[in-house]
Amino acid sequence: MEKLAIFGGPKVKTTPFGTGKRFGESELAQLQEALEQNTLFYAHGKKTEEFLNRFKRLYGSRFAIATSSGTASIHTALAALDVGPGDEVITSPITDMGSVIGILFQNAVPVFADVDPFTYNMTAEGIEKCVTPKTKAIEVVHLAGNPADMEPILYLTKKHGIPVIEDCAQSYLSIYKDQLAGTFGELGCFSLNDFKHISAGDAGMVLTDDEQLAKKALLFTDKGYDRTQAEHDSPFLAANYRMNELEAAVGIAQLEKLEDIVYKRRQFGEGVTEGISEVPGVIPPKITPGGKSSYWFYMLRVEEETLGISRDQFAEALAAEGIPCTKGYIPKPVYLTKIFQKKTVYPHFRWPEDFPQYAKDVKYPAGLCPNAEEILRTAVVLRVNEFFTQQDQEDTIRAIRKVATYFFKKSH
Repeated sequence: MEKLAIFGGPKVKTTPFGTGKRFGESELAQLQEALEQNTLFYAHGKKTEEFLNRFKRLYGSRFAIATSSGTASIHTALAALDVGPGDEVITSPITDMGSVIGILFQNAVPVFADVDPFTYNMTAEGIEKCVTPKTKAIEVVHLAGNPADMEPILYLTKKHGIPVIEDCAQSYLSIYKDQLAGTFGELGCFSLNDFKHISAGDAGMVLTDDEQLAKKALLFTDKGYDRTQAEHDSPFLAANYRMNELEAAVGIAQLEKLEDIVYKRRQFGEGVTEGISEVPGVIPPKITPGGKSSYWFYMLRVEEETLGISRDQFAEALAAEGIPCTKGYIPKPVYLTKIFQKKTVYPHFRWPEDFPQYAKDVKYPAGLCPNAEEILRTAVVLRVNEFFTQQDQEDTIRAIRKVATYFFKKSH
């Protein structure tokens, strides 16, 4: 057996991973034009409007609403659907807190549906178990670029008359049955923070084909102000989630690079899966049938009994071979974080039991979503970057195979 680097052997990865500049002349040119307008306000300049139009054309959507972040996008979508106190919103337990913050700010109750153990995404079966008369919306998270299996989910939601929000923060240009993720539900939400496929520093986007939802969403992002009217008379409580002209300018330039970014990430992710598909004790991520992932990250799972080691030991050995990785995506499902376990959503308020509209106790116990908990316990996450080279891909495959083969042979 080839001696592992963690035990003093030579490591696989001896060259740096490929790098590159995300921002350059095209962003500078757009920023120059934005500054020359002598205004950076979205309703007075032209860059936000141009960005919206380009985003709509790319996705084939009727309406686009710019926001200040992906979290703001989801909150805006929830507000547009009139989610309010005591309503329930079903979502994924494996996601960023940004997916649930808007639910809480609308005084609603997140309900967590368990996920598929191999795609890591929500399923129609898991969602249906969570539907109650209080269910106001379903927020489908397309995790790490892998589109959820939308056909059965939409069949279920139409049967119950429940609208769908798609969280596409990690899933630019992800495809499900020849259609882009973000165009299946009533609203699709995107993030442009510094860690996503494309970045404007911070910003977000909401897509919809529904004119009334678009109108309410736009009002919600701008304090309820209708900028086409001289007098501002807010019809409901709204946030200030506006995108500015500088963010839009960078977004325009980034959008031109998006297809190439996703193409290269997809090549890397698909290549790694092909290279490790026969490796004992390692489970590559399963792409949803009919889907194409855009690989925001690459999350595999370790079969601890097969290899005779823990997930943590596998990750440490892989890192020693020169392949940076993390032990899981998030440490635990969202519902096991302090805000839900200690009910610290609001000060001096017992959430959600004190809502007269929600007269029942809410608990988020360990074991609530066993698939999600097992995924996070056994997952190893690898970085994916559009600047990675063919050598980087080959080294990643070789290191995974080396580590898994060593421990498999040792334990058998």
